Amino acid sequence: MHTMTCGVKEIDFWAKINRRLLVLVKEHHTRYTSFTRNYSSTSDNDTSNTGEPNAPTATKKNKVKDDEIKKSVFISQSHDIFTNLALEDWLYRNFDFTKHHVLMLWSNDPCVVVGRHQNPFSEANVSKLRNHGIELARRNSGGGTVYHDRGNINLTFFTPRERYNRNYNLNIITRALFREWEIKADISPRDDITLHGNKISGTAAKLGQKNAYHHCTLLVNTDKTRLKDALIKEDVQIVSRATASVRSPVKNLIDVNRHVNVAQLKTAIGYEFLRTAATSLDDGGRDLMMTQRGFQLINPTENWYPGLNEIHDQYTSWEWRFGKTPKFSVLKTIRLKCDGKEQDVQLKVTVEGGIIVDIVLVLPNCETTIPVISTFCGKPYDEEHLLNITNATKGISLDNFINAIDHSL
Repeated sequence: MHTMTCGVKEIDFWAKINRRLLVLVKEHHTRYTSFTRNYSSTSDNDTSNTGEPNAPTATKKNKVKDDEIKKSVFISQSHDIFTNLALEDWLYRNFDFTKHHVLMLWSNDPCVVVGRHQNPFSEANVSKLRNHGIELARRNSGGGTVYHDRGNINLTFFTPRERYNRNYNLNIITRALFREWEIKADISPRDDITLHGNKISGTAAKLGQKNAYHHCTLLVNTDKTRLKDALIKEDVQIVSRATASVRSPVKNLIDVNRHVNVAQLKTAIGYEFLRTAATSLDDGGRDLMMTQRGFQLINPTENWYPGLNEIHDQYTSWEWRFGKTPKFSVLKTIRLKCDGKEQDVQLKVTVEGGIIVDIVLVLPNCETTIPVISTFCGKPYDEEHLLNITNATKGISLDNFINAIDHSL
């Protein structure tokens, strides 16, 4: 059995020495004030658990020795998804991780987060989320859609690109679970963490020329009913080339050990990160922890992170959350009257950049389409607008549609 050589009660001791990080953050504030506004930089690579590479090939040999690298654990005090995504992106773009590796721990109020290349309407019912006060966010990494609440921990491992190592990071988490609660979790070939075949953590990453981060979720006591409801999408066929999520059965950690809680888990994973060597999984125990920079509570504000508000505004914008959606079409079967009978036809709504650009009727067993003149063309797409479009066609005769087309030719 593994036992912890440094218990959770020692957090008070670490809190004292961690005040040093305020000075460190201030130093980085001064040294790295430049902010890049281009969110679609071609020099960055998104990696996720959708078959993309697990780790890059280093372009040059890293000459920094293991014992020269220090570690810190940043714990965000914000529970706003857009603020935390902005903080994550600010650190990725501005911090120097050459000799300073960082683990950022953060939790959010209820929200649904889609990957950078995903279609939110294929993953959830956006209108229902809005009506229930659940934010829809788009992150800057690849991967699938996830639901967050205060019972979910998010972990971001920051390193230089050449030090990026998913397997190392996931082992930090599984070792912490076993050391603290004797929970034996597995790492899947897709870089998920599973318990008894059920998923408790998913993975995505962002790789740039200089820095990289790997982030993942960890389900502690998430409201699984609300999670399921939040990820139910509209019953329509969506044709899109966007990255689709792979649905998996999930489990909370409290389902296997009722003593697990968010606060203690953050501390346990933080200690595991600090006691583990920077470039191997060698356990340095308390001696190594004492040489690290420890824990720091982070209050993400413009004062400490110049440019943070601008990144926050980018993440909250309609253009980023919905305008970035790849082109897609929505097909919905409706019934129209034809020759005194009802006939099933398909309503096809085409959306580009989040905007409805075309609405047509697709006749059965026929390549002919009938354009629908509607004031909804040019408006942002959502499920409520689709419902209004379909309601407007109810009771209309298909013959009238065809006659209108004949007279226009």
